[in-house]
Amino acid sequence: ANLALSRRYWSHDEQTILIAQTNLAACLENLGRCDEALVLKREIYTRRVVTLGVSHERTILSGCSLSISLNKLRLYTELKTFTRNQLLPEARRTLGADHDLTL
Repeated sequence: ANLALSRRYWSHDEQTILIAQTNLAACLENLGRCDEALVLKREIYTRRVVTLGVSHERTILSGCSLSISLNKLRLYTELKTFTRNQLLPEARRTLGADHDLTL
């Protein structure tokens, strides 16, 4: 319902839509619908990269969430590639090696 309302009344604000989608993905994961949550998390990460850039903290946080889902679904090859080649290098460069998201 939150996502539908966000799309209806705040469709001009993509970040509000992405926050609602993030909440929906968390709910799906809590219900055990991890495959559906993964699809949504991939979409969220991609949209954050496009709208905020790869170095924005929200984008990196979305990438961490995506990594957690890949791990839960045992998609280890994709997880390693994504984390090592995209997520961690950008997080270290942007946030520093001592930041919580980088550790």
